[in-house]
Amino acid sequence: MTSDDASPIKVDIWSDIACPWCFIGKRKFEAAVSSSGIPVEVEYHSFELSPGTPVEMEGKHQDFLAAHLGVDAGQAKAMLDRVSGIAETVGLHYDYDALQTTNTVLGHQAIHYAKAHGKQLEMKERLMKAYFEEGRHVGRIPELADLAAEIGLDREDVVRSLTAGEYLAAVHADVAQAGELGIRGVPFFVLDGKYGVSGAQESATFVNVLEQVVQERSAVAS
Repeated sequence: MTSDDASPIKVDIWSDIACPWCFIGKRKFEAAVSSSGIPVEVEYHSFELSPGTPVEMEGKHQDFLAAHLGVDAGQAKAMLDRVSGIAETVGLHYDYDALQTTNTVLGHQAIHYAKAHGKQLEMKERLMKAYFEEGRHVGRIPELADLAAEIGLDREDVVRSLTAGEYLAAVHADVAQAGELGIRGVPFFVLDGKYGVSGAQESATFVNVLEQVVQERSAVAS
């Protein structure tokens, strides 16, 4: 399915900025789309893995992870090393020593703001790269506004929107919809409104599902 007049497959993705597997899954899905040539229309939806996380956190991320999961520091470091190794295989360079653990609710609101201004995909990518690779703080309004400005959004208006909580209800609506769909973890992909794929699957898995949607559409049309 490479015809110019083929309607794109809608792909809804529930994801958290601070989810390492979400960034990995993003890359694997993007590779699947690229290799398959199947047109898609992606929309991201908010999901908070740890809504109780403070905006300001002391210490390294491995300490937070150890406390959050109830494991010791050595186990937490091993987990981070493993996910960092997998991230490298898809061209991502996680820096957990520099990473600033924070609450992501404002970041999700910034993504909704960007969506309203036609730049959701760019904002999602920018925030995840800033968080995992650049050690930047994605939980405070000034830093989020700076990152938004980098992709061409109006910095002052982003500050206004985040200060007012303009898209907080939209974030909560996404989280509620995830609950209604039975989504308990992310990334979670819904293709064509009916096929669910959970986790950072291999690109081949995404290709198979995309091709299945194309085949079903063709069968219906014939």
